[in-house]
Amino acid sequence: MDSNSRVYIAGHRGLVGSALIRRFKQAGFRSLITRTQAELNLMRQDKVEMFFASEQPEYVILAAAKVGGIYANNTFPGEFIYNNLMIQSNVIEQARQHKVKRFLFLGSNCIYPRQCPQPIKEDSLLTCALEPTNEPYAIAKIAGLKMCQAYNKQYHTNYLTLMPVNLYGPGDNFYSKNSHVLPALIHRFHCAKQEGLDTVTVWGTGKPLREFMHADDLADACFYFLQQEWNESIINIGSGEEISIASLVKLVQSIVGYTGNIIFDTSMPDGTPRKKLDLSKQNALGWQPKTSLKKGIQETYGWYCQRLAEASVP
Repeated sequence: MDSNSRVYIAGHRGLVGSALIRRFKQAGFRSLITRTQAELNLMRQDKVEMFFASEQPEYVILAAAKVGGIYANNTFPGEFIYNNLMIQSNVIEQARQHKVKRFLFLGSNCIYPRQCPQPIKEDSLLTCALEPTNEPYAIAKIAGLKMCQAYNKQYHTNYLTLMPVNLYGPGDNFYSKNSHVLPALIHRFHCAKQEGLDTVTVWGTGKPLREFMHADDLADACFYFLQQEWNESIINIGSGEEISIASLVKLVQSIVGYTGNIIFDTSMPDGTPRKKLDLSKQNALGWQPKTSLKKGIQETYGWYCQRLAEASVP
């Protein structure tokens, strides 16, 4: 890759996609290819085919997907499996047909089995049952990952899947029931502080352990691995630091400055008990994240407050 390479970033307005734009622009890339959802419906095979024929990207990062937390996955399982299957199938196939040099597919640590040895190695995939609360999303993502592997085997393509831990950062979804745990906590504590509420209710027991990584770090990993030689088809990407949901709640509460009480609603689901990734491959290939969790949440909360202030200006 060089600064003139034609790089298509699918989903450039999302959490990861916007971070990828920042990273590539920082490196001086001048030929980034983007389309909004209104401009290009990735679920339409004919539209995706016309787009690839017209733009001829050399490198593709598929950051476009339907994502969400436990509530969204439980409420819209049909959309999660259909949308993701259609998007990834169309983009991966057109990347092959138009001889893209390298292709990055983004998986997730939540598609690993619910109960498997910790830390989770890449070869743990499909060794036992999936987490029921996000099974349709996981099945779709596994299909995309396997499609990349199958193409590598049959067509000798150069496709890699990165499996990141829970992500957060600027551009995240803070405002709806579809949001993930960390942005949901930021929004909930901020609103509670502004409204002077005595208590905030959090789903679950607080016991599950999670590993979080700033979206800018994942973007840096994508940029790094696009330029490396690899003999792998799947690489876990993470920070190596675990935190319980209860501890995360206290950390976000402190950063936001909310002084009320916290109630854990144990009638609501926890999700997978633990999802710590084995990062041996990542470490061996020479990449490490740079952003600590506390610093990342502070920066994300600052970005969130800035957007709220901008929205309130007439």
